[in-house]
Amino acid sequence: MFLDELKNIVGPKGWITAADELEAHVTEGRGTLRGNAAIMVSPSSTDEVAKVVRVCAAAGVAIVPQGGNTGLCGGAVPDDSGKQVILNLSRMNRIRAVDPLDFSIVVDAGCILANIQQAARDVQRLFPLSLGAEGSCQIGGNLSTNAGGINVIRYGTARNLVLGLEVVLADGSVLNGLRTLRKDTAGYDLKQLFVGSEGTLGIITAAALKLYPDPGSTFTAVLGLESAGDAVKVLAVLREALSDRIEAFELIGGSALELVVRHIPDAKLPFDDSLPWYVLVEISGDGPGEKIEKVLMRCVDEALLLGAVIAKNDAETELFWRMRHSISEAEKHEGEMLKHDISVPIGRMEEFLRRSQALLAESIPDAKLVAFGHVGDGNLHYNLHLPEDAVCGEEAERATTLLYDLVAEFGGSFSAEHGVGVLKRHFLARYKDDVDLDLMKALKKALDPANILNPGKVF
Repeated sequence: MFLDELKNIVGPKGWITAADELEAHVTEGRGTLRGNAAIMVSPSSTDEVAKVVRVCAAAGVAIVPQGGNTGLCGGAVPDDSGKQVILNLSRMNRIRAVDPLDFSIVVDAGCILANIQQAARDVQRLFPLSLGAEGSCQIGGNLSTNAGGINVIRYGTARNLVLGLEVVLADGSVLNGLRTLRKDTAGYDLKQLFVGSEGTLGIITAAALKLYPDPGSTFTAVLGLESAGDAVKVLAVLREALSDRIEAFELIGGSALELVVRHIPDAKLPFDDSLPWYVLVEISGDGPGEKIEKVLMRCVDEALLLGAVIAKNDAETELFWRMRHSISEAEKHEGEMLKHDISVPIGRMEEFLRRSQALLAESIPDAKLVAFGHVGDGNLHYNLHLPEDAVCGEEAERATTLLYDLVAEFGGSFSAEHGVGVLKRHFLARYKDDVDLDLMKALKKALDPANILNPGKVF
């Protein structure tokens, strides 16, 4: 009866129960987690989402909101009970409105990120959220994890790009907050409760987002460096000289780029020799790049850079970015990686890397570091290649705890942009202040007293 009610709400094209069809939706992208579900429903409207939630709430059945299921922490995967309902938003993929004069766009939560970017380009605007999975991830998932990506240095995380949200709450009521206002001090800013909450407080069904002017032509280069600390210094020099023209400043460890060259077709080292560190930098603005080149030469003269390779055309720019976005794919070919998504204060990144490598060399000498990330916001993807039998064992847990303890000592975060989900929830209690945790739990209880929205995630 319960399943029949859900099927009637979403119609014959809006549900699946067959195990083979559910498989991709009950498995985390890297295959590290697998659950089971009674059914997956795919509503086509906010009204259908609200009806599904009301039926589930009345039956006391838990709901797992799901977008593109590209997350890396299991936040969109059901548990193994086989009783939970996956609520997939992929059918809700409309661009509702684009207003180039207001610099805003209103979209359904199931819109693929790349399609939103294209809709902005179609009216000579920019939607700056950009990350490796943008061809398949959905904006609802991006917002629910407060995604970062490569352009945070100039535009901020997903949270900074939100003007308004439409959210279905745990009782099936709808928060209608799709305003595109830049200024509104009438009460609490409720939309920010749901950004980064991983579907545990409400189900985002639509979003009003900020657009920006088209940055025009860009200057792209790969820089070679002796240390990550030099990358921080180069970034400071560029920011002083170029203000907010820096669109991206991506740190890539030498071992990470070597993996790409080894496993990705057409990839090649930008310099004749392998270097310890690289930075992929993109700078916006029309006109010649002489000023930028002079700044880079100054960095070479001051021994902050070993050299620079400037993209001569769009094809080279595309190749540089394809190599950056292929790091995770290259890691898969190398074997299992112990992955960490951390952030530390930007000015202490070199000290952190030095301390962490010394700590791991002493405690887990077989670990090989593969690091890359976003220097401008202090976010590092600190991945370790361990012996095959250690990736999921006690050694892996020990390595992670050692690393996270050091991150905490530096005043950083063990979860910078991928969320907490299932895989990191036991670390939340270890590293979050009791007051933080109590307030988070109070919000959860107030908004979802029956705990039917993505239970087991975050807490």
